[in-house]
Amino acid sequence: MKRINESSAMPDPATLIPNSATLIPNSAAVIPDSGTVIPDLIRDPVPRKPWIADVETPDLIRGRNDKIGSRNDKREARNDKTGTRNDQPAWYAALALACALTLPACSKAPEAPVAAAPHAAASTVAWVKPDGANMDAIFAQAKAANKPVFLYWGAVWCPPCNQIKATVFNRQDFIERSKSFVPVYLDGDTAGAQKLGARFKVRGYPTMILLRPDGSELTRLPGEVQASQYMEVLNLGLASGNSVKEALAAVQSGSQANLTPEAWRQMAYYSWEQDEAQLVAQKERAQTLDKLARACPPAQAEAASRLALKAMVAAAQDKSALSDKAAALARVQQILADAALRRSNFDQLVNYAPDLLELLSAPGSSERAGLMVLWNSALDQFAADTGLSTADRLSAIAGKVALAKVGRAKGDKTELDAALLRQVRAAVLAADQAAGSTYERQAVIPNAADVLSEAGLLAESDAMLKAELPKALSPYYHMLVLSSNARQRGDKAGALDWAEQAWHAAKGPATRLQWGSGYVNRLIDLAPQDAVRIEKAATGVLAELEAVPETFYERNRRGLEKMGQRLQAWNKGGGHSAVLNRFKLQMDAVCARLPEQDETRAACASVFKASTGAALDPGSRPG
Repeated sequence: MKRINESSAMPDPATLIPNSATLIPNSAAVIPDSGTVIPDLIRDPVPRKPWIADVETPDLIRGRNDKIGSRNDKREARNDKTGTRNDQPAWYAALALACALTLPACSKAPEAPVAAAPHAAASTVAWVKPDGANMDAIFAQAKAANKPVFLYWGAVWCPPCNQIKATVFNRQDFIERSKSFVPVYLDGDTAGAQKLGARFKVRGYPTMILLRPDGSELTRLPGEVQASQYMEVLNLGLASGNSVKEALAAVQSGSQANLTPEAWRQMAYYSWEQDEAQLVAQKERAQTLDKLARACPPAQAEAASRLALKAMVAAAQDKSALSDKAAALARVQQILADAALRRSNFDQLVNYAPDLLELLSAPGSSERAGLMVLWNSALDQFAADTGLSTADRLSAIAGKVALAKVGRAKGDKTELDAALLRQVRAAVLAADQAAGSTYERQAVIPNAADVLSEAGLLAESDAMLKAELPKALSPYYHMLVLSSNARQRGDKAGALDWAEQAWHAAKGPATRLQWGSGYVNRLIDLAPQDAVRIEKAATGVLAELEAVPETFYERNRRGLEKMGQRLQAWNKGGGHSAVLNRFKLQMDAVCARLPEQDETRAACASVFKASTGAALDPGSRPG
């Protein structure tokens, strides 16, 4: 599964707050079917390409599927496997019949057992609660105990975050290992979260950072890898004591001969996609990763192959040229043909297949034809690998759909190959059957529906999502996918109605701001003539703004500024000047209530200005 970032889930569409830094809050909720303690504020009903969750237009979950909300008390309190059902919906029966008639071998294979924590009070992660935007007490606790800090930044609604909860945080080895660090759980809707997000330079959900007790970073952990790889990388970070930044500096200075194999693995598994210019500037990422791949000792084949793939992905995303295209093609062919390297690079091969295919080969070339054969074979093996999670096996099928659409013109609705459609239906059916816990279903079902949508099976995607709405952890996320489906079929009214429902159903101040501003942007896209509806929606979003500095940090600020820019563009020519003036007056009233000398006053005032300005940075170290 990919992360979610702001260009994809709707609002730009992946929990602790009480006043102390104590371990394990007095009233804590246990993650369903995992035994991991999560602070009670996750449950508090306070009014989503890769795998980072940032919400802007869930057009697309799979695009940058990069990610907030508090959940309903009743839903959270359930500790049953809500996904296991006897009264299957109509879509399920139809899909099962299609599977039975066309793919006899599509019955679900048994999954490999997972070392999940037993339901016992002792088997819990002692998550720590920041005091608003103040982490000083937590770092003081870490210094006193001589322990690093593990910072998790996520959201209740984001599929990748729920995947981490369902596959990593519930593992007994993770729970045991958590005693070696101070685990901090930060939900984007809690007080102080957005300011802390700016401080630690985190944007997409989920982001996980391992820090020294003094607040300096050791590494950023990759949320998209398999659970066993995640644990290995976490253990490397804990055992090393040296940071990825220090290892990178050694390579850049030419002194990499002293680096250990563990240091190379740390760099290979660093979450470069979420670096946020902490180690290298975005424009230098591809070149830096290529240098690392070339400098990596031949004996470190896994690390070298991963660094090489990440360099290629960065080049594809930046549309920069490869230093040696022939060598890059040969490297990818080698990885695809090698079972061990293929498996260790699962996430790169699945999530970025189209990007890499187009980077390395020309349309109609023999190189592309050969890569397609190798890639589809690898994806088939991933899809059948019971050692992978349900979500990961499903993402392999999503990769096949994406490869099948490479080279197609935008809007091409030509039906995919019948055999691939059968495989899609079978994989979705198996994923629905296998996803049991509330967290796993929030991770799997939206992505299963997206696979159906990408395959052109919009009606089946709609039916699956609608059947899940009553039991979903965060149904407002599913509604965004329904909105996207409606838009894809040309149903503007349906797209807007679902986006509006999603906004009204959203929970948590940051989530509501993201969903609401995303709805306004969608109105401008699909119904620019409906000034009454646009004004009503934007007025509603602005009316919910809290006149506190927290409102104007990180995701909140970006969502507001983008909405402001879109509204000003909508007013090009001055046809809606009176409406814009009313918005400005409404914002002025909010800005006037902010502390007079607070730096966020400028951010507030910039919402209806043309430029976005730089994000506020309250500092990256504890005071």
